[in-house]
Amino acid sequence: MDQKIRVLIAKAGLDGHDRGAKVIAAALRDAGMEVIYTGLRQTPEMIVEAALQEDVDVVGISMLSGAHMTIFPKVMGLMKDRGLDDVLLTGGGIMSEADIEELKKIGVGQLFTPGAPTTAIADYIKLYVAEHPRS
Repeated sequence: MDQKIRVLIAKAGLDGHDRGAKVIAAALRDAGMEVIYTGLRQTPEMIVEAALQEDVDVVGISMLSGAHMTIFPKVMGLMKDRGLDDVLLTGGGIMSEADIEELKKIGVGQLFTPGAPTTAIADYIKLYVAEHPRS
């Protein structure tokens, strides 16, 4: 691959805990990706605008607040509205298997729960981007 995979990592909503997001960002950098971390308390609109501005291949949202069933669909809708249909929306946090399955039905990629190996997240992103080249 000639270009580095560009990943936007965001903390959405009122969740004030970003250690996990920073660990993921560092792990993805170590795996050879270019990572943009937006910081805490991002709105869905701010996340999608940053994804557009940074021309990313992947948007990853870290959610520990329990608002994932609101935030992920909102971000997905905004991404579609702004023409980011070819950008992977993935993420992780504390969420039930039932919620994960519901989010996958609307087009959200793999979601990772606490304890997931960072190598599994990096491998998933690399494989997804290889199999879904952006237009």
